[in-house]
Amino acid sequence: MRSILSLIFILSSITGIAQASIEKFPIFRNCESVSSSELSSCFYEELYVQLQNNYDHPKDVSSSSATIRFEVNKEGEFIVITLDSKEQDVKNELRKAFNSLPKITPPSYNGNPTFMQFVINTPVPLVSGGSFVTFDEKQNTASPAKNDVVNDLDSIAFAKANNDYQGIKSNKYTNQELLSNAIIPFSYQRYAPYEAAMNKIGTNAHSSIKPYTFNQVGAYFDLEAQRSSLTEERTTWLGRKWWNEHFFRVAGDDYWFVIDPGVDLQLGKDFDADINTFNNTRLAMVNGGIGKQITFGVTIQESQGRFADYFNREITLRAPDGGNPGIVPGRGIAEDGGENIYDYPVATGYINYKPSKYFDLQLGHGQHFIGDGYRSLILSDNSMPFPYFKVNANFWKLNYTVLYTSLRDVRSEVTADDSFRTKFMTFHYLSWNATKRLNIGLFESVLWQDDNQRGFDFNYINPIIFYQAIELQTGSRGGNALIGATAKYKFTNRVTGYGQLVFDEFSSDAVAGGGSFKNKSAFQLGVKWQNAFINGLMLQAEYNRVRPFTYSHNSIVLNYGNSNQALAHPWGANFYEMIFIGRYDYKRWYGIGKVILGERGYDILSNTDNLAYGGNIYTSEDNRAFENGNEVAQGNTASYFYGQLEAGYLINPASNLKVYAQLIYRDISPQVDNVRVVDQSTTWFNIGLRTDIMNWSYDR
Repeated sequence: MRSILSLIFILSSITGIAQASIEKFPIFRNCESVSSSELSSCFYEELYVQLQNNYDHPKDVSSSSATIRFEVNKEGEFIVITLDSKEQDVKNELRKAFNSLPKITPPSYNGNPTFMQFVINTPVPLVSGGSFVTFDEKQNTASPAKNDVVNDLDSIAFAKANNDYQGIKSNKYTNQELLSNAIIPFSYQRYAPYEAAMNKIGTNAHSSIKPYTFNQVGAYFDLEAQRSSLTEERTTWLGRKWWNEHFFRVAGDDYWFVIDPGVDLQLGKDFDADINTFNNTRLAMVNGGIGKQITFGVTIQESQGRFADYFNREITLRAPDGGNPGIVPGRGIAEDGGENIYDYPVATGYINYKPSKYFDLQLGHGQHFIGDGYRSLILSDNSMPFPYFKVNANFWKLNYTVLYTSLRDVRSEVTADDSFRTKFMTFHYLSWNATKRLNIGLFESVLWQDDNQRGFDFNYINPIIFYQAIELQTGSRGGNALIGATAKYKFTNRVTGYGQLVFDEFSSDAVAGGGSFKNKSAFQLGVKWQNAFINGLMLQAEYNRVRPFTYSHNSIVLNYGNSNQALAHPWGANFYEMIFIGRYDYKRWYGIGKVILGERGYDILSNTDNLAYGGNIYTSEDNRAFENGNEVAQGNTASYFYGQLEAGYLINPASNLKVYAQLIYRDISPQVDNVRVVDQSTTWFNIGLRTDIMNWSYDR
């Protein structure tokens, strides 16, 4: 019986190959009556006529040409893959012309609908009687089965599957990443032009929720045009990979992924402390997508570094229990590399599932930032990456984000059985575009520790709830809730004002005045001027003020921190600062200027005064210096100045590899020198080669 079935299959296969092994061009309606041998000519002629009818040549552009790679898919739709021309206006009009083409009978192979790709060159403007220059490329369709497909008479299934491997196409990468839900690594410089587009009057974007995805940005900013404008003419494989492309890229009909090696190599000098500084990071990045609903990304970094003296102090002051010498801010726990060298690995990753156009579900290990400013008083990327589950809903004029996270307290006082103390946080943020100019945001968060075998408290799993009420029911001393609001107003298409307001304690004492320690609050005011004076120039001014004891708690483990780092502002609390920033982009060149002025309040930490003045969020507020009369920057007041100049060149826009030079001047002058702060000036010069995928916050 098996032999008979195999014979039937062989005969049907041979007959099918003989009768239907035909690859047909797509068919316009006007070409339905022509013979098969004339279909290709008719297709190109009809395509030219229809594009000519749809194309509106820009008035201020002389004659030119364009090269277009496109496909006709299984549904008979025209899909533009790449479109190259010297004139952006020509590209825009040709894209409109293609988008106006009707559905046609799709191409077919062996009688089954398939897709077919084409490459044409056309002069513009298109004229009556004109034609394309066509390129004869091998089409991405399945090849006829070879004789060995049916050699195994023992298995019909094997005969059918024998050609699977040969039929897999992996060379169809056409910048699918730019149209995906993959995350764009959060870098201030990279995000500046995105925000300029998203903050125009009338857009329904929600720019305060970072990191962004390519789809989120692509709705308001032409990522493909930006990538095309930055492309260098390179013909060799090495030239393309170094200057333009991802190092490795694979794509088929319903999947894609890219791999990039990367580095963060810095060489520098702290002239005041006479320290030769360096950072040596090797990294690998993988990003990809499966179908239209799943995207993923992984980044692995291995680093060694020695930094300026003040930054080395920041690292060692955050040393965890267990003997490791410190924690690199924003990165992670560092091992001892000898001679003031810190060895620190970083691993981040996520998988995102989009069940519908309204919802995203994301499981990952990484960083988040809420706000439109340079700093965030709500949630920032100051802390090292942490595990999270994120739910995002985007519909109408609303964007609602819920984060479920697991954090760590790494102090020796709470370490048990050689394990760091676990605490959890749930975070809600609702962003509402109230008008075409005004955005209002509301947020709440609650932290609780893993005590009494509490684990992840399911009282906080509800994504729509008021945490203050739940905190009272579960024991207010067992949790710490914050609430607050954000706002953004678009004065013009270029000028945007923004602000944040945070309350860490919500009681009658907190709002009664008199400087109560319970008045734990913070606010931010700022303004951005995009494309100021010239295109590509962004100017920003920002003021932040945080009262003493904000983000702290009488049970230190419940503070608003993670692994000895603040979850919001890197300075903790008890300070005010004024920030001025200028950023400029011209093609692949960029420049940054930054000045920060402020006053910070540290603890005095002397033999006669070990009280808490509210700046260190890892100190219990029960040890406070004052019940009332608390003022911002009280205690060991330190004036602070930070200036930074940086200039660089973007080598590869796909991986965001850049070369740069950087000069930092920092000066801090406390009233009393102690283990946490000393009177110190620093002049620090760096040059480097960096794959810019995480922000370095040296302004600490």
